[in-house]
Amino acid sequence: MTHWFHRNPLKATAPVSFNLYGVASSPAANKICNDLRTTRARLLDMFTDATCTPEIMKKSSDEYFALIQGFILPLDGTTQENKLRFIQNFKWTDTLQGNIASAQQDAVFELVSMAFNVAVWYSKFASRLETHIPRLITPAEKGRDLEPRVIDTYIVQSQAEAQEVTIARAIELKHNASLIAALSFETANFYQKADHTLNTLDPECSSKWKKYLQLKQHFYMAYAHCYHGQTLLAGDKCGEAIRSLQEAEKFYSRAEALCKEYRQMKGPGSTAKPSEQLFFKKLGTFIKNTLEKCQRENSFIYFHKVPAEAPALELKASYGLAEPTPFELPPLSAQCTPEVYATFDLTKGPKEDKAKAKHDEEIKPVKEPDLKPQKDTGCVVS
Repeated sequence: MTHWFHRNPLKATAPVSFNLYGVASSPAANKICNDLRTTRARLLDMFTDATCTPEIMKKSSDEYFALIQGFILPLDGTTQENKLRFIQNFKWTDTLQGNIASAQQDAVFELVSMAFNVAVWYSKFASRLETHIPRLITPAEKGRDLEPRVIDTYIVQSQAEAQEVTIARAIELKHNASLIAALSFETANFYQKADHTLNTLDPECSSKWKKYLQLKQHFYMAYAHCYHGQTLLAGDKCGEAIRSLQEAEKFYSRAEALCKEYRQMKGPGSTAKPSEQLFFKKLGTFIKNTLEKCQRENSFIYFHKVPAEAPALELKASYGLAEPTPFELPPLSAQCTPEVYATFDLTKGPKEDKAKAKHDEEIKPVKEPDLKPQKDTGCVVS
């Protein structure tokens, strides 16, 4: 994955003690605070644990989310804001803004920031975040992770990358060329949409990400024209097949050039090396061989004129499109009862626990595990 997909860094965060001395006035209330501290620390550890599986991640995130909702959901039988929502300060960096943290004294900010990190970890589940973001008291600043353009780009990129797996599988199982062409065209459109979503973002933090999205768009356009050419040849439209394959060559060459530009760019995130992967290289060889075959057959059999314009890709996949997996937060922890909630007394909180949220504080970045790539079969893309 680290060599095929571009990954922006995980968000980093400052430790949170949840030491609500005086406020938590019962053993049950103190236990909730202690459990919040330990489940949060455990979940953060999972982000850097190379042995963490999706099942472990789900268990760890569910345990923390079940508890933090006790600071968000109304527990006193009314529709008023939870009295604990604004008692604790949280600090998080942003994936495109380096190590400078922003802070909000808001449990909803903590929930969506932590969920964002879980989504980045899962990659394809990024669409889970949007429902709570509108509840934030402090709107997301331009270029921050919770800003709509950044969120939307993550969502569309996740859909595109999930679909890449479908394409690789379709090629491996030798599915119909028209289906592979349609899936590739849809995937290229996803990457183009993600790229355009970042157009108005500051180039300093988005240029490298955009270059990755552009190279993937051109790569899958090359795939679409290549397999569309195969479909045209099977329909005895050899001249159009040749022109489609020539277009595939053009997109593939541009994808190679974009790979070089991408590797030379500075910016947030890991640097993928797609052009060094067999899955990338095999396409170039496949386009070349298929084009030469079409040209030979046209010289001996068809004698068709090669059109000046490439055949239009009016392709729509009938099946195989990736769909986001539905996500729901876990139920509120059984510890968070109205009776326990009543024992949190905000009038007795220490003054220092209500310090103003500080911005522009630098936080040490998350040290992610260096995962070695597995054997490259040419079709497996992660």
